[in-house]
Amino acid sequence: MTLFKLEHSRTEYFADFAVYTVAIFLASVYVALYAPSAAWLEVAAAAAAGLATFSLLEYLVHRFVFHGPEPFRSWHAEHHRRPQALIGTPTIVTGAILVLVIFLPAAVIGNRWLAFGLSLGMAMGFLAYGWVHHWTHHGRARTGWMKNRKRVHAIHHGSGGVCLYGVTTSVWDRLFRSVSV
Repeated sequence: MTLFKLEHSRTEYFADFAVYTVAIFLASVYVALYAPSAAWLEVAAAAAAGLATFSLLEYLVHRFVFHGPEPFRSWHAEHHRRPQALIGTPTIVTGAILVLVIFLPAAVIGNRWLAFGLSLGMAMGFLAYGWVHHWTHHGRARTGWMKNRKRVHAIHHGSGGVCLYGVTTSVWDRLFRSVSV
């Protein structure tokens, strides 16, 4: 198995979902067992902030990195050319970013409970993004919300990637006026 390839086998592709689900579960159990009850509110608030921050980062990375400089533009263009292919950022890369860019700085600047909360929120956001993005390409929409996500993402792909960068929400597209071509 190659750690840094963008196109994955079905096993590698779905392992990402399993890894994040297990990590979220284990981190939540750790917090429940070891965090003092006085820290639970801090963890919950940090998790909410992490989830909100993830949605903004999802938008910014998609718009300005994946549709921006090389080599990211070419890598992401392959996903646009072959939307049914199992293409994605390797779990080792996203996991390393989560630990090195979110958890460790938050632990140093704040404390481990802040770090766990932010990391949990970001990991939940990444997992939600993964599922929503997967279903926009590979699933049948059964709810109005998912039908809308599929429609919006199809417009993004059909526009050549010049609008509608949010996958899990259109809030940032509306705020930053990237709703239409």
